[in-house]
Amino acid sequence: MRKLLNTVYVTNEMAYLTLDGENLVCKIDGEIKLRIPFENIENIVCFNYIGCSPALMGKCVGKTIPINFISPQGRFLAKVCGETKGNVFLRVAQIDRFREKGLILTQNTMAAKFSNTRQLIRRTLHDNAELRDDAEIQKVVQTLTSGIDQLYKAQSVEEVVGIEGYCAQSYFSIFNKLITNKKVPFTFELRTKRPPLDPINAVLSFVYTLATSEFAAALETVGLDSYIGYCHTLRSGRVSLACDLVEEARCLVERFVITLLNLQILGEKDFEQQVSGAVWLNDEGRKKVLSRWQEKKRADMMHPYLKQKIPMGLLPYVQSNLLAKYVRGDIEVYPSFLLK
Repeated sequence: MRKLLNTVYVTNEMAYLTLDGENLVCKIDGEIKLRIPFENIENIVCFNYIGCSPALMGKCVGKTIPINFISPQGRFLAKVCGETKGNVFLRVAQIDRFREKGLILTQNTMAAKFSNTRQLIRRTLHDNAELRDDAEIQKVVQTLTSGIDQLYKAQSVEEVVGIEGYCAQSYFSIFNKLITNKKVPFTFELRTKRPPLDPINAVLSFVYTLATSEFAAALETVGLDSYIGYCHTLRSGRVSLACDLVEEARCLVERFVITLLNLQILGEKDFEQQVSGAVWLNDEGRKKVLSRWQEKKRADMMHPYLKQKIPMGLLPYVQSNLLAKYVRGDIEVYPSFLLK
Protein backbone atom coordinates (compact mmCIF):
# COMPACT_ATOMS: atom_id res chain seq x y z
CA MET A 1 0.00 0.00 0.00
CA ARG A 2 1.27 3.47 -0.88
CA LYS A 3 2.50 5.55 2.07
CA LEU A 4 0.59 8.78 2.69
CA LEU A 5 3.15 11.59 2.76
CA ASN A 6 2.65 15.28 3.45
CA THR A 7 1.04 17.90 1.26
CA VAL A 8 2.73 21.26 1.78
CA TYR A 9 0.26 24.16 1.68
CA VAL A 10 1.83 27.61 1.25
CA THR A 11 -0.80 30.15 2.33
CA ASN A 12 1.27 33.27 2.97
CA GLU A 13 0.97 35.35 -0.20
CA MET A 14 4.50 36.74 0.21
CA ALA A 15 6.20 33.37 0.72
CA TYR A 16 8.94 32.24 -1.68
CA LEU A 17 9.94 28.60 -2.07
CA THR A 18 13.49 27.66 -2.88
CA LEU A 19 15.88 24.70 -2.89
CA ASP A 20 18.59 23.84 -0.39
CA GLY A 21 20.16 20.44 -1.11
CA GLU A 22 17.50 17.80 -0.45
CA ASN A 23 15.21 20.24 1.34
CA LEU A 24 12.39 22.56 0.40
CA VAL A 25 12.87 25.96 2.05
CA CYS A 26 10.17 28.59 2.54
CA LYS A 27 11.31 32.20 2.91
CA ILE A 28 9.35 35.33 3.78
CA ASP A 29 11.16 38.66 3.33
CA GLY A 30 14.41 36.72 2.97
CA GLU A 31 14.04 34.95 6.30
CA ILE A 32 13.78 31.13 6.40
CA LYS A 33 10.47 30.12 7.97
CA LEU A 34 10.34 26.43 7.10
CA ARG A 35 12.63 23.63 5.95
CA ILE A 36 11.25 20.20 4.91
CA PRO A 37 13.11 17.16 3.47
CA PHE A 38 11.78 16.07 0.07
CA GLU A 39 11.43 12.50 1.31
CA ASN A 40 8.45 13.63 3.41
CA ILE A 41 6.62 15.48 0.61
CA GLU A 42 4.24 14.16 -2.04
CA ASN A 43 2.50 17.36 -3.18
CA ILE A 44 2.94 21.15 -2.96
CA VAL A 45 0.02 23.58 -3.17
CA CYS A 46 0.90 27.28 -3.45
CA PHE A 47 -1.54 30.12 -2.75
CA ASN A 48 1.24 32.72 -2.94
CA TYR A 49 1.94 35.39 -5.54
CA ILE A 50 5.76 35.26 -5.55
CA GLY A 51 6.09 31.56 -6.43
CA CYS A 52 9.21 29.41 -6.31
CA SER A 53 12.69 29.15 -7.77
CA PRO A 54 13.43 27.38 -11.08
CA ALA A 55 15.89 25.15 -9.21
CA LEU A 56 13.12 23.98 -6.87
CA MET A 57 10.75 23.34 -9.76
CA GLY A 58 13.44 21.30 -11.50
CA LYS A 59 14.03 19.26 -8.36
CA CYS A 60 10.31 18.59 -7.93
CA VAL A 61 10.00 17.56 -11.58
CA GLY A 62 12.84 15.09 -11.07
CA LYS A 63 11.18 13.65 -7.98
CA THR A 64 7.67 13.69 -9.57
CA ILE A 65 6.36 16.00 -6.83
CA PRO A 66 3.63 18.16 -8.41
CA ILE A 67 3.47 21.87 -7.60
CA ASN A 68 -0.06 23.29 -7.88
CA PHE A 69 -0.52 27.04 -8.15
CA ILE A 70 -3.91 28.22 -6.87
CA SER A 71 -5.02 31.82 -6.48
CA PRO A 72 -5.60 33.07 -2.91
CA GLN A 73 -9.31 32.90 -3.79
CA GLY A 74 -9.07 29.17 -4.53
CA ARG A 75 -9.04 29.18 -8.35
CA PHE A 76 -6.71 26.67 -10.01
CA LEU A 77 -4.04 28.49 -12.06
CA ALA A 78 -1.37 26.02 -13.18
CA LYS A 79 0.55 22.87 -12.30
CA VAL A 80 4.20 21.87 -12.61
CA CYS A 81 4.71 18.12 -12.67
CA GLY A 82 7.32 15.62 -13.71
CA GLU A 83 7.32 12.91 -16.34
CA THR A 84 4.31 10.66 -16.22
CA LYS A 85 5.07 7.20 -14.88
CA GLY A 86 3.65 5.06 -17.60
CA ASN A 87 3.97 4.46 -21.31
CA VAL A 88 2.39 5.58 -24.52
CA PHE A 89 0.45 2.32 -24.84
CA LEU A 90 -1.47 3.06 -21.63
CA ARG A 91 -2.39 6.48 -23.01
CA VAL A 92 -3.60 4.94 -26.26
CA ALA A 93 -5.59 2.34 -24.31
CA GLN A 94 -7.09 5.14 -22.20
CA ILE A 95 -8.34 7.01 -25.27
CA ASP A 96 -9.69 3.85 -26.90
CA ARG A 97 -11.37 2.64 -23.69
CA PHE A 98 -13.05 5.98 -23.00
CA ARG A 99 -14.33 6.25 -26.56
CA GLU A 100 -15.77 2.76 -26.38
CA LYS A 101 -17.04 2.76 -22.78
CA GLY A 102 -17.54 6.47 -22.08
CA LEU A 103 -21.30 6.19 -21.59
CA ILE A 104 -21.29 3.31 -19.09
CA LEU A 105 -18.35 4.87 -17.20
CA THR A 106 -20.29 8.13 -16.93
CA GLN A 107 -23.45 6.31 -15.86
CA ASN A 108 -21.60 4.38 -13.15
CA THR A 109 -19.76 7.47 -11.88
CA MET A 110 -22.94 9.52 -11.61
CA ALA A 111 -24.85 6.61 -10.05
CA ALA A 112 -22.12 6.42 -7.41
CA LYS A 113 -22.37 10.17 -6.87
CA PHE A 114 -26.16 10.00 -6.40
CA SER A 115 -25.86 7.02 -4.07
CA ASN A 116 -23.16 8.69 -1.98
CA THR A 117 -25.14 11.92 -1.77
CA ARG A 118 -28.17 9.96 -0.64
CA GLN A 119 -26.03 8.24 1.99
CA LEU A 120 -24.80 11.61 3.26
CA ILE A 121 -28.39 12.80 3.66
CA ARG A 122 -29.45 9.60 5.40
CA ARG A 123 -26.57 9.90 7.86
CA THR A 124 -27.72 13.42 8.72
CA LEU A 125 -31.27 12.14 9.25
CA HIS A 126 -29.95 9.34 11.46
CA ASP A 127 -28.20 11.88 13.68
CA ASN A 128 -31.02 14.44 13.67
CA ALA A 129 -34.41 12.90 14.39
CA GLU A 130 -36.21 16.22 13.89
CA LEU A 131 -35.36 16.13 10.16
CA ARG A 132 -36.61 12.62 9.42
CA ASP A 133 -40.13 13.69 8.52
CA ASP A 134 -39.06 16.71 6.47
CA ALA A 135 -41.00 16.42 3.20
CA GLU A 136 -38.47 18.38 1.13
CA ILE A 137 -35.57 16.20 2.24
CA GLN A 138 -37.53 13.01 1.57
CA LYS A 139 -38.40 14.29 -1.89
CA VAL A 140 -34.73 14.87 -2.67
CA VAL A 141 -33.84 11.35 -1.50
CA GLN A 142 -36.52 10.01 -3.86
CA THR A 143 -35.22 12.21 -6.69
CA LEU A 144 -31.71 10.78 -6.24
CA THR A 145 -33.08 7.21 -6.14
CA SER A 146 -35.13 7.63 -9.31
CA GLY A 147 -32.21 9.52 -10.87
CA ILE A 148 -30.06 6.39 -10.64
CA ASP A 149 -32.67 4.47 -12.66
CA GLN A 150 -32.88 7.28 -15.22
CA LEU A 151 -29.12 7.29 -15.71
CA TYR A 152 -29.11 3.78 -17.12
CA LYS A 153 -31.90 4.62 -19.57
CA ALA A 154 -29.87 7.50 -21.03
CA GLN A 155 -28.55 7.06 -24.56
CA SER A 156 -25.70 9.58 -24.44
CA VAL A 157 -23.20 11.18 -22.08
CA GLU A 158 -24.94 14.52 -22.63
CA GLU A 159 -28.23 13.04 -21.43
CA VAL A 160 -26.53 11.67 -18.30
CA VAL A 161 -25.03 15.10 -17.58
CA GLY A 162 -28.50 16.64 -17.88
CA ILE A 163 -29.89 14.19 -15.30
CA GLU A 164 -26.93 14.93 -13.01
CA GLY A 165 -27.58 18.66 -13.26
CA TYR A 166 -31.23 18.27 -12.26
CA CYS A 167 -30.41 16.00 -9.30
CA ALA A 168 -27.60 18.29 -8.12
CA GLN A 169 -29.95 21.28 -8.19
CA SER A 170 -32.50 19.30 -6.19
CA TYR A 171 -29.88 18.26 -3.62
CA PHE A 172 -28.52 21.76 -3.10
CA SER A 173 -32.05 23.05 -2.54
CA ILE A 174 -32.01 21.31 0.87
CA PHE A 175 -28.27 21.62 1.59
CA ASN A 176 -28.86 24.36 4.16
CA LYS A 177 -31.00 21.96 6.22
CA LEU A 178 -28.02 19.61 6.58
CA ILE A 179 -26.23 22.37 8.50
CA THR A 180 -27.99 21.59 11.76
CA ASN A 181 -26.21 23.99 14.12
CA LYS A 182 -28.54 26.97 14.31
CA LYS A 183 -25.72 29.19 15.57
CA VAL A 184 -23.93 29.06 12.19
CA PRO A 185 -23.97 32.68 10.95
CA PHE A 186 -24.30 31.70 7.28
CA THR A 187 -27.11 30.39 5.10
CA PHE A 188 -27.00 28.53 1.80
CA GLU A 189 -29.61 29.21 -0.87
CA LEU A 190 -28.17 27.89 -4.13
CA ARG A 191 -24.88 26.72 -5.58
CA THR A 192 -22.82 29.57 -7.06
CA LYS A 193 -19.37 28.94 -8.50
CA ARG A 194 -17.49 31.45 -10.65
CA PRO A 195 -17.41 33.33 -8.38
CA PRO A 196 -18.96 31.99 -5.15
CA LEU A 197 -21.38 34.55 -3.72
CA ASP A 198 -21.58 33.46 -0.08
CA PRO A 199 -19.26 31.90 2.55
CA ILE A 200 -20.60 28.35 2.23
CA ASN A 201 -20.14 28.33 -1.54
CA ALA A 202 -16.66 29.78 -1.04
CA VAL A 203 -15.64 26.86 1.20
CA LEU A 204 -17.22 24.27 -1.10
CA SER A 205 -15.40 25.66 -4.16
CA PHE A 206 -12.12 25.87 -2.27
CA VAL A 207 -12.18 22.25 -1.07
CA TYR A 208 -13.46 20.95 -4.43
CA THR A 209 -10.37 22.57 -5.99
CA LEU A 210 -8.10 20.85 -3.45
CA ALA A 211 -9.72 17.46 -4.08
CA THR A 212 -9.51 17.85 -7.87
CA SER A 213 -5.80 18.70 -7.73
CA GLU A 214 -5.19 15.62 -5.56
CA PHE A 215 -6.99 13.36 -8.05
CA ALA A 216 -5.02 14.92 -10.93
CA ALA A 217 -1.72 14.19 -9.16
CA ALA A 218 -2.81 10.62 -8.43
CA LEU A 219 -3.83 9.97 -12.05
CA GLU A 220 -0.47 11.18 -13.35
CA THR A 221 1.28 8.96 -10.79
CA VAL A 222 -0.36 5.79 -12.16
CA GLY A 223 0.34 6.79 -15.76
CA LEU A 224 -3.07 8.04 -16.89
CA ASP A 225 -3.55 11.38 -18.62
CA SER A 226 -5.55 13.57 -16.23
CA TYR A 227 -6.63 15.82 -19.12
CA ILE A 228 -8.42 13.07 -21.09
CA GLY A 229 -11.71 12.18 -19.41
CA TYR A 230 -14.84 10.27 -20.30
CA CYS A 231 -17.53 12.58 -18.94
CA HIS A 232 -16.40 16.19 -18.59
CA THR A 233 -15.87 17.99 -21.88
CA LEU A 234 -12.27 18.14 -23.02
CA ARG A 235 -11.01 21.70 -22.70
CA SER A 236 -7.54 23.21 -22.81
CA GLY A 237 -6.15 23.38 -19.28
CA ARG A 238 -8.93 21.33 -17.67
CA VAL A 239 -7.98 18.10 -15.91
CA SER A 240 -11.14 16.44 -17.21
CA LEU A 241 -10.42 12.94 -15.88
CA ALA A 242 -9.72 14.32 -12.39
CA CYS A 243 -13.05 16.19 -12.63
CA ASP A 244 -14.72 12.88 -13.57
CA LEU A 245 -13.32 10.90 -10.63
CA VAL A 246 -13.87 13.63 -8.06
CA GLU A 247 -17.62 13.35 -8.72
CA GLU A 248 -17.62 10.08 -6.74
CA ALA A 249 -15.87 11.80 -3.80
CA ARG A 250 -17.87 15.04 -3.67
CA CYS A 251 -19.86 13.61 -0.77
CA LEU A 252 -16.65 13.52 1.31
CA VAL A 253 -15.99 17.18 0.53
CA GLU A 254 -19.57 18.15 1.37
CA ARG A 255 -19.59 16.17 4.62
CA PHE A 256 -16.28 17.82 5.54
CA VAL A 257 -17.69 21.30 4.88
CA ILE A 258 -20.89 20.56 6.81
CA THR A 259 -18.80 19.39 9.77
CA LEU A 260 -16.66 22.55 9.66
CA LEU A 261 -19.80 24.66 9.77
CA ASN A 262 -21.63 22.66 12.44
CA LEU A 263 -18.55 22.80 14.68
CA GLN A 264 -18.29 26.54 14.00
CA ILE A 265 -14.67 26.23 12.94
CA LEU A 266 -15.27 29.09 10.51
CA GLY A 267 -16.76 32.47 11.34
CA GLU A 268 -17.55 35.70 9.53
CA LYS A 269 -14.01 37.00 10.16
CA ASP A 270 -12.61 34.16 7.99
CA PHE A 271 -14.07 35.56 4.75
CA GLU A 272 -13.74 38.65 2.61
CA GLN A 273 -16.24 40.05 0.13
CA GLN A 274 -15.22 41.80 -3.08
CA VAL A 275 -16.96 44.79 -4.64
CA SER A 276 -18.21 42.42 -7.35
CA GLY A 277 -20.09 40.40 -4.72
CA ALA A 278 -17.63 37.48 -4.79
CA VAL A 279 -16.88 35.92 -1.41
CA TRP A 280 -13.56 34.22 -0.66
CA LEU A 281 -11.79 32.67 2.29
CA ASN A 282 -9.13 35.00 3.65
CA ASP A 283 -5.66 33.88 4.74
CA GLU A 284 -6.79 32.89 8.24
CA GLY A 285 -9.82 31.04 6.86
CA ARG A 286 -7.69 29.11 4.37
CA LYS A 287 -5.31 28.05 7.14
CA LYS A 288 -8.20 26.69 9.20
CA VAL A 289 -9.65 24.73 6.28
CA LEU A 290 -6.29 23.35 5.14
CA SER A 291 -5.33 22.26 8.65
CA ARG A 292 -8.60 20.37 9.09
CA TRP A 293 -8.45 18.93 5.55
CA GLN A 294 -4.97 17.52 6.14
CA GLU A 295 -6.19 16.05 9.41
CA LYS A 296 -9.20 14.54 7.64
CA LYS A 297 -6.96 12.94 5.01
CA ARG A 298 -5.09 11.05 7.74
CA ALA A 299 -8.28 9.50 9.14
CA ASP A 300 -8.91 5.86 8.21
CA MET A 301 -11.87 4.81 6.12
CA MET A 302 -13.05 1.40 4.90
CA HIS A 303 -12.64 1.10 1.15
CA PRO A 304 -15.71 -0.74 -0.21
CA TYR A 305 -13.89 -2.54 -3.03
CA LEU A 306 -10.60 -3.38 -1.33
CA LYS A 307 -12.45 -4.20 1.89
CA GLN A 308 -9.63 -2.80 3.98
CA LYS A 309 -8.97 0.44 5.83
CA ILE A 310 -6.98 3.17 4.11
CA PRO A 311 -6.27 6.81 5.04
CA MET A 312 -8.82 9.00 3.26
CA GLY A 313 -5.94 10.86 1.61
CA LEU A 314 -5.06 7.71 -0.35
CA LEU A 315 -8.51 7.46 -1.95
CA PRO A 316 -7.45 9.37 -5.11
CA TYR A 317 -4.53 6.97 -5.60
CA VAL A 318 -6.63 3.85 -4.98
CA GLN A 319 -9.33 4.93 -7.44
CA SER A 320 -6.76 6.04 -10.01
CA ASN A 321 -4.97 2.71 -9.75
CA LEU A 322 -8.27 0.81 -10.16
CA LEU A 323 -9.09 2.89 -13.23
CA ALA A 324 -5.64 2.17 -14.70
CA LYS A 325 -6.23 -1.56 -14.14
CA TYR A 326 -9.55 -1.24 -15.97
CA VAL A 327 -7.94 0.63 -18.88
CA ARG A 328 -5.26 -2.08 -19.18
CA GLY A 329 -7.92 -4.79 -19.12
CA ASP A 330 -6.78 -6.29 -15.79
CA ILE A 331 -10.32 -5.94 -14.38
CA GLU A 332 -13.59 -6.08 -16.30
CA VAL A 333 -15.35 -3.17 -14.57
CA TYR A 334 -14.02 -0.01 -12.96
CA PRO A 335 -15.34 -0.10 -9.35
CA SER A 336 -16.66 3.37 -8.55
CA PHE A 337 -16.26 4.59 -4.97
CA LEU A 338 -19.44 3.87 -2.99
CA LEU A 339 -20.10 4.93 0.59
CA LYS A 340 -21.48 2.19 2.78
